[in-house]
Amino acid sequence: MKRRRIIQLITAVLYNCNITGFAKGTIYQGSVKGLCVPGLNCYSCPGAVGACPLGSLQSALLSSKYKLPYYMLGILLLFGIFLGRVICGFLCPFGLLQELLYMIPTKKLKKSRWTRRLSLIKYVILAVFVIIIPLILAVPGFCKFICPAGTLEGGVPLVIMNESLRRLIGWLFSWKLLLAAVIIIASVFIFRLFCRFICPLGAFYSLFNRISIFGVKVDEHKCTNCGMCVRQCRMDVNKIGDRECIQCGECKEVCPTGAVTLGVKKAVQIRKSDV
Repeated sequence: MKRRRIIQLITAVLYNCNITGFAKGTIYQGSVKGLCVPGLNCYSCPGAVGACPLGSLQSALLSSKYKLPYYMLGILLLFGIFLGRVICGFLCPFGLLQELLYMIPTKKLKKSRWTRRLSLIKYVILAVFVIIIPLILAVPGFCKFICPAGTLEGGVPLVIMNESLRRLIGWLFSWKLLLAAVIIIASVFIFRLFCRFICPLGAFYSLFNRISIFGVKVDEHKCTNCGMCVRQCRMDVNKIGDRECIQCGECKEVCPTGAVTLGVKKAVQIRKSDV
């Protein structure tokens, strides 16, 4: 979908429009930096003008011993209820990067029942690295030990531009650089590897897929249950709109009866109830 690709590109630019930050190797600290963008985008990226919801949630949990992170929970709930994994399909720069890598012509690993099972790993990462480790060990577990977006968007540019940071490189940065390299290379062969198996933000948003206001909807009167949409989808969906659906709408292109649409789901439900 050309329209979706344009939205993805615009989103990536808007998230990281502090161009001078890349040249200076500095992090933007303006007044809007405290606001969260919907998708995964590292706070420490020199171009970032907003905060990452995952990083902000972990930071809030670090201080939750003294107060509940109402702001972050509210923001994430708002994103989830309105958009669900539409954010993954349209508003995540790291998702765009993976899709561009997958376009490189090579043999591809197709989805199977095993990839569907592996998709559960991201829920474990959400629970352990985003919630439990910050609460118990007071460490932002996902950002510190895993996040490849943080390494590529923040760590690498800052290290390149700052000699003082290069002298501080240790095993942790080397580990994250290795992990990011593996994910990047594997994304050439596996569609959205990080989104499907690792990303805890996608895991959180998936909890709202069935109730989100915007997203993919199927007209049951037109649907013939041919299964073409599920077979053509490269995510590990069992049904359009389930937890693994990133609401990209590409299934519209292959539906023979035009039963699939992308928009405001609530409006369709209201019209049906009025009939």
